[in-house]
Amino acid sequence: MRKWKLAFMSSLGYAEMAPEKVVNSLASCGYEAIEWTLSHFDPRTHTPAQNKRLVEITQNAGLEVSEFVVQTDVVCLDEAERRDRIAFGLECLAAASECGVSTLNFFTGPAPWVPTAPVVNRDISMGAAWDMVYDAYDQFVSAAESAGVLIALEGVWGHLCHDFYSSSQLINHYNSPHFGVNLDPSHDVLVGNWDSGWIARQWGVQRIHHVHLKDAVGVPRAGWFIFPMLGEGLVPWAEFFKALDEMGYARYCSVEFESFDYHDRVLHGNTEEAARLSRMQINELLRPVYQGMGL
Repeated sequence: MRKWKLAFMSSLGYAEMAPEKVVNSLASCGYEAIEWTLSHFDPRTHTPAQNKRLVEITQNAGLEVSEFVVQTDVVCLDEAERRDRIAFGLECLAAASECGVSTLNFFTGPAPWVPTAPVVNRDISMGAAWDMVYDAYDQFVSAAESAGVLIALEGVWGHLCHDFYSSSQLINHYNSPHFGVNLDPSHDVLVGNWDSGWIARQWGVQRIHHVHLKDAVGVPRAGWFIFPMLGEGLVPWAEFFKALDEMGYARYCSVEFESFDYHDRVLHGNTEEAARLSRMQINELLRPVYQGMGL
């Protein structure tokens, strides 16, 4: 039996819905937790009382908050903007601590889907980009340790930290129990790291602070890959889930639904149906792992 709890990221149509509706929707789909984004949790647009109320609404429905998604790009050529982004990350860490939420999802940048983001080796050298990342994470990790919260770094395609190897460089640099990984196997398979079970074991249960359930097929170049339905891509799900269970992983696995065309063209923007469909897919992917036992 799995020890981890199943969550769903409150993106897409959920981002425009009131928290109560999101909670009720995901509870009806059988989820145990919610991964809230900046649409609902933001220390600059929501008061501390509103952020705390978000957690209360979630818990009153019998669900948990798996993490808050911050994902601030810290590779930026505008120095004032870069400093403000770091300040925002620090504000999010403090706000999460005040709410009693333990984990926040961060990444490094530069985000290749943002037209104004610098391109490494064209607009900025590799070394200068890494210097910006270290400058930011010197502050982030120290703040997380002081606040008693966890940073879950997500390696994302096109970023400096984009897979197991590049993310390990940053996480190993700090060697802090408050700084680990948001393990998303889709980004690793895009760069050819297909042994998702091995990667999970290399991180180890102490450094996996959160998991994203997302599949992928293609290569890491804009327009050359998709994040398809769970089970349609290259992630070896049975081996991945077995590795998590064998390690005793007991935090959260959260669906990050990014089959955007399917969501828009087939589901007509109905994110609850996306959540229901994902729940069914997970049941089937878990079936060979537990051989018909309760999922």
